[in-house]
Order: sequence, then structure tokens, then C-alpha cells
Amino acid sequence: MSIRIVYTANDRLARRRAVTLILPLLSFSLLTGCSADAKHPISSPGAAEASEASEISALTTELDAPWSIAFHGETTLLSERDSGRILEIDANGNQREAGNISAVSGVGEGGLLGIAVHERYLYAYFTAGEENRIERFTLTGAPGALELGEPQTILEGIPSASYHNGGRIAFGPDGMLYATVGDAGDSSVAQEKSSLSGKILRLTPEGKVPEDNPFENSPVYSYGHRNPQGIVWDAKGILYASEFGQNTSDELNIIKPGGNYGWPKVEGIASDDQYVDPIQQWDPAQASPSGMTIAGDSIWIANLRGELLREVPLQDTSTSIEHLAGEYGRLRDVATAPDGSLLILTNNTDGRGTANNEDDRLLRMELG
Repeated sequence: MSIRIVYTANDRLARRRAVTLILPLLSFSLLTGCSADAKHPISSPGAAEASEASEISALTTELDAPWSIAFHGETTLLSERDSGRILEIDANGNQREAGNISAVSGVGEGGLLGIAVHERYLYAYFTAGEENRIERFTLTGAPGALELGEPQTILEGIPSASYHNGGRIAFGPDGMLYATVGDAGDSSVAQEKSSLSGKILRLTPEGKVPEDNPFENSPVYSYGHRNPQGIVWDAKGILYASEFGQNTSDELNIIKPGGNYGWPKVEGIASDDQYVDPIQQWDPAQASPSGMTIAGDSIWIANLRGELLREVPLQDTSTSIEHLAGEYGRLRDVATAPDGSLLILTNNTDGRGTANNEDDRLLRMELG
């Protein structure tokens, strides 16, 4: 097995092309971990060292197009895109249906997408009829017997389509609800601040517009996005987002309040002060980044077309390290469990992958 370390130059012009170096290792095992060193041919950001992965196993199997992972205390919750189910997974991998969101509908990439837990509520982003919406449900019962209460609408009227729905939701360190919204196939509206499409949104837990949002009376936090599907904060409160490009560049961005990320005017590095450039970009065929988490001083990103788990060290976000390449197929989400391990959702039953008789799976990876 090999580990691939990808460097992107810091110089704006040079960063238009990523340089990839493959380092064959004498030995590499997920049971023992590995590290690798390389020199950047354009700039010298230093060596990228892989976090050690001590063990990986399937916690549960035979999921139906799973999309998102959330935690209620020590309990793991999953969403299934097509069935509309919220599943409770115990420590032994046993599955139990905590609820079924009956309003879920949609074709293609639509359906039940992101979920998040905040205080006593489960929040869900899903397709209903001809729109996407965010609702919350009271979580009642003890672990092993969780139930969803009646829905409360947080935000409705989000444009939907058979693709580019975005769909990731998460609560930030400020206690606010953030949601990634795709352009729903209409790229022109990503630059229109009056539209919810092609945006990252910021709301109070009750669905109100925070007074300190960058645009008055608007949930829009950043704009010019094509199809962002991952958001995560580091210990300093910096917000990172992953985004699907079209033909040129998938992106890892630092999200700034009111920032314009260029779509559809530009894709990837623009070298134009009107737009916020990504801190890292990849060929879409090797990436398609979706869910993200932070663990062990690194950002971890699940990749669909690339069929890999990408690690971006926080100490040098111009580098990345590829794990599990081609081993489990398409990866939709990754989350840091309460015990510090990584939980990873495969996504081979979504109509685009090649499923085997155990797919889809929730994998557990321990970090050394």
C-alpha cells in the first residue's frame, strides 16, 4: 500500500496547478500507522506527517444511502437519504429506527441529507416536494429508545433540484446553526445575495437571523458557492468548508463572513481580490469532498469520486494525505466520535457507487 502526499504551492500563480508526489513505503498498515516526508518542488511548506491509524472496522453494515452522522451524548445517529429514516446505532453496531421523517421526498441527490443535534433537538435538512427545508424534532427517551417529536420548521423555501442541494448542517462554537446550500443547478443565483442558493447560511437555533450576520436581515453568511457539503471549526473558531467544483477544481475554503467564493465567475484559485481563494484545491475526479471533521490536529474529509479519506494537517493546510484510497468505495461523511475515534460513512448505494453485500457501512477508525 502507498500513501499519497499532495502539496499545493502558496504562491497564487503557482497554485493553479497541484503537484502530487507518490511515496511508496516499505510497509504501511492501518494497524500500525505511517509517516512520510517530501520536498515541495515550488515552495517548501515542510513535511506532512500522517496521523497514525491503529485499527479500522465496520461498526454496522447494510445501510441504505446513508448521508450524515450526528451524536446525542454517547449515542450515534445516522440519516438515510432515500428512506427518510433516522437510525440509532449502539456500541455493538445494532441498528434501531428512532424516527422516520415522512415529509422527505426527492429524486437524484435530494432526500434526507444533513442532521445535527443541539441541546434536546435533532435538526434535519431535507427535500420536501419542490423545496429543501430545515426542521427540528424534540429528542425524547433514553439511549436505545430515542424517539423524534413533532417537527418544527426552522427554514423553508430553500431551492432544490435533483443535484447540487448542499445539505450539511452543523452548530458552530457561537451556538448558531450553519447550513450549506448548493446552487440547485442554477449557477447564476450563487452571486445573488437575495437567493438562498449557492450559499452558506447562519441562523439562530430557532431559525431567526442573527443580528451580527454580514448582510442585514439575511441568513446568508457567505456566497458564490457551487455545492458545499462539509463544514467544521477548529479550536480557534476558524470555519472550514469543502466544496464540489465543476470541471476544474474542488475546494477547501476558510469561510469569512460576507465572503464571495466566486462561483460561477471563477472555480478554484482566482487570484482576484473580489473573491476568496481556496486554501487547497483538487481535480474533481480525485476528490468530490463531502463531510468533514477535525481530529488529531488535522482536518479529515470524506471523498466520493476519489473514494478516499483526505487528511489536511492544520499546521500546514497546503498539504494533504490520502487514506483508504479505493478500499471502501465512495465516502460521504466522517465525524469524530465521543471516544476520539473517526466514524466514516460509505456511500455506495446512492446510485453512483458499486455496492457489495455489506454496503453501505459505518466504519470506525482509531487514531494512534
